[in-house]
Amino acid sequence: MGLFKRRERGATALAEPPATIEGLLAEIKRLTEANRSGRDREIERRLLALRHLAGVRLTESDAAAEYPAADYASLPNGGGLPEFAPADLTPGLLRAGILRDGCVLVRGLVDREAALALAAQIDRVFEARAAFEAGSRSAPGYYEEFDPPETRFQVASVRPWIRDGGGVLAGDSPMVAYEMLELFASAGLTRLVGDYLGEPPLLSVHKTTLRKAEPVPGGAWHQDGAFMGEVRALNLWLSLSRCGDVAPGLDILPRRVEEVVIDHDVMLDVELTRRKAEEAAGDTPIIRPIFEPGDALFFDELFLHQTASDPSTMTKPRFAVESWFFGGSAFPADYAPLAV
Repeated sequence: MGLFKRRERGATALAEPPATIEGLLAEIKRLTEANRSGRDREIERRLLALRHLAGVRLTESDAAAEYPAADYASLPNGGGLPEFAPADLTPGLLRAGILRDGCVLVRGLVDREAALALAAQIDRVFEARAAFEAGSRSAPGYYEEFDPPETRFQVASVRPWIRDGGGVLAGDSPMVAYEMLELFASAGLTRLVGDYLGEPPLLSVHKTTLRKAEPVPGGAWHQDGAFMGEVRALNLWLSLSRCGDVAPGLDILPRRVEEVVIDHDVMLDVELTRRKAEEAAGDTPIIRPIFEPGDALFFDELFLHQTASDPSTMTKPRFAVESWFFGGSAFPADYAPLAV
């Protein structure tokens, strides 16, 4: 089963994967532990392929799932968007924050130095993609296009759009995808997100992006639910560099919006989406938080936000990871899944 467009030779073959979901998950665990002992590019390719196969299996489950009860008592009263430490996080707090404030801001979700190290790796991924497009075969593992065999997963179709938005699909970098998932594991995200979704969390190849946002004019306001359909989702937007002042950040509406107010067909109209965001905001001030490396924002598909950029004052690129988690019971049909 060919899953990667390789630099050195033809497609990687995934030989005899385990036949059951239990076997796939056990093999993922075994290979992850082996790779911790000694990094191996071939193991990292195989891990990504196995995660895809396991993800497909998990989307076939018809098990019922529920969000946790919202823990409003853990939310502080008062104005402004509250900030939380990683130790504060529970599934109930996440649910309450999203339902009241539209999002949950967490300071220092991951270690600052680890965040900066991942940013440096993302910079190398961008260099490797440029070299790959120029015909180079250097830096194996940094950029190798993920190519699911199922025709319904048209990953290639989103690459130009991701590129234009200052991103590279994490699935196109087996090496950095491994490092990203290890960082998530160290922060306890697998259990937290799984408990929030009420089922094993899945990432999507289409919606898990390594970002390097240059200081160019910002984009339009949007809600990701405008093009996802009915989903069970939680997004982790993880800053890997200081942003919001010296580099592009996020403009956000810190309150719950209960429906899609910016349709997919108007998302490229910057002025129209701005007016719609202001109408949805009402008396709630739109804010532009300052993020440090390791800070994070959790939100769902109805959250109103835009990339905040002012080239006159923001002179540095912003590094970040955008990772949408989904429950298999409500996974977008045309997205390629990855078991976490």
